[in-house]
Amino acid sequence: MTLKDHSWHWLRKSRSMAISLPFALLAALLLIGINEVGHKRSQDAVQAMSHGQQTRNAANRLLQSMLDAETGQRGYLLTGNEGYLEPYDKAVITVQTNLQELHTQYLHSTEDLQQFALLARAVSRKLAEMELSLRLRRQGNEDAWKFILFTDVGREHMDSIRQLAHTLIERSSRKIQEHQSQIVQSLMLSRIGIATVTAIGLLAFYMYLRQARTLQQISQREQDVLEHERERLEGLVRERTASLSELASHLQQVREDERGFLARELHDELGALLTSAKLDVARLKSKIDHQAPDIAERLKHLNETLNSGIALKRRIIEDLRPSSLSNLGLTAALEILTREHAEGAGIEVETNLEAVELTEATQLTVYRLVQEALTNISKYAKAKKVLVTVHGYPTHAAVQVRDDGAGFDPAGVGPTSHGLAGMRHRVEAAGGRLTITSSPDSGTLISAVLPKPR
Repeated sequence: MTLKDHSWHWLRKSRSMAISLPFALLAALLLIGINEVGHKRSQDAVQAMSHGQQTRNAANRLLQSMLDAETGQRGYLLTGNEGYLEPYDKAVITVQTNLQELHTQYLHSTEDLQQFALLARAVSRKLAEMELSLRLRRQGNEDAWKFILFTDVGREHMDSIRQLAHTLIERSSRKIQEHQSQIVQSLMLSRIGIATVTAIGLLAFYMYLRQARTLQQISQREQDVLEHERERLEGLVRERTASLSELASHLQQVREDERGFLARELHDELGALLTSAKLDVARLKSKIDHQAPDIAERLKHLNETLNSGIALKRRIIEDLRPSSLSNLGLTAALEILTREHAEGAGIEVETNLEAVELTEATQLTVYRLVQEALTNISKYAKAKKVLVTVHGYPTHAAVQVRDDGAGFDPAGVGPTSHGLAGMRHRVEAAGGRLTITSSPDSGTLISAVLPKPR
């Protein structure tokens, strides 16, 4: 089956899934809706029950406070002991607090607020009656406070308070029962709704699973086709990458060969010409009349020019193909390179070089790595000090070039940075690994690890 056929089957199955998926989504939405409605109703009922319970508790506390106040008042009237006034005073303060609490609870209920007003007036009358008795007792008016004490006025006030408070408590209890019934109804409706929606959702989910399984099989076949295609493309990429790497290595080798050829030509041909010209100048100098200052000056200038040309020829040859590397070895060649670079660039270059056994090609790689690093430091780093180290280990050699310059962000290096790319390719072509560590204003460390010959 081709990829086009797979796509057609996938499209048909996707359309069939579009039929069952809305049912599942609808069932989920209904389930969420029922749950939210039930939760809202239950939450409101619970809050109302809590409010009713608080109201009932406040009314009970009010009754208890009135009883405590009456007990303290009667104890003082009968005994004259000031100790009974302390619980009386505390109870009166508590009564006022309880009245304020009840008033807050009944703010949103007009009917209850009216009943509370009656209760508050009854409490005020009782408190006034008790306060009057206490004042008469303190004034020594025995007949007056005893008359108030033994009449039915105080009992009638307390009975009125009890009746009004019990009426409020009964209303709160009825409301609590109503809200409890509401919670039970909400839970029952939620159970029925959830059971129904769950059945619908399970049916839709079953249909969805069947279609999903078919789609998974089709998807697996498509994945197999795509995996095969990806492996084929990756193989092509690997082949192209290997081919490009080989081409780059070949071009690098050709470049080194051309450099070597050009260095030999300059050394043999140009060196011979310059040497011959210098010998001719020496012969002319021995035959001319030294009394002619212009001619002598011209010959001197010509000799100096030839010497400069010979020195330039040597520098060019050394840059193209360092003779010190083949004649003196890697350590001496690096010492000469770093010393000449320090003199030419005005940078302090320290070295810590160990003799290491490497192939001729790997020695050239190390030399070119250090040469390119020093060139980059001179151009961009603005460094004052450079450290070049070469250390040998049993299986590999480590080369490091560290500077204290401006540094850079390695992640921001673009593809046009051919110097760093060339260093990396040289090291990797030799079987090694190159690491560049740097950050702005923190200098740069170029580190290479190259294998030793076995």
